[in-house]
Amino acid sequence: MKEFEIAEGWLKRVIAVRLHPGEDVLLRLEQLCREKNLKNGLILSAIGSLDGAAFYNPVELPHKKAGYGYSEPVTLKGPIELTNASGMICHDTEGNILLHVHISLSDRYGNAHGGHLIEGNKVLLTVDMILGEVEGIDMGRGYDEALEVPLFAPKQL
Repeated sequence: MKEFEIAEGWLKRVIAVRLHPGEDVLLRLEQLCREKNLKNGLILSAIGSLDGAAFYNPVELPHKKAGYGYSEPVTLKGPIELTNASGMICHDTEGNILLHVHISLSDRYGNAHGGHLIEGNKVLLTVDMILGEVEGIDMGRGYDEALEVPLFAPKQL
């Protein structure tokens, strides 16, 4: 069995942000991380509303080494409640910000949905987020050739 990757650190700072109507959640979050030089962090909490939603879910892909990958985008129409978003603020070897965000949603009928956040999700009224910067951990993310998927690769600083 392969040894798991582990690193220890602590929260250095916390950033609270409110996104406004019409903003793309993922693109605005990426912009904010660049502005605040946040490359090692966490999305601790996010709630709000979206004008429709789009996300990926895992599906079987037999031609991939891992045996799975992401689906075509799942889309929802109408007002959508963002009941939670959480994830990691990572970077690649060149220092480019890589976000890995999962969302939980509720439609107008109370049906639950969720998956991997993608570009194109626009804020309806507000999205309120709490971000945490991590110190002592290099929150790297890179492509794993053996599985043909990008994976989290934490390292101790």
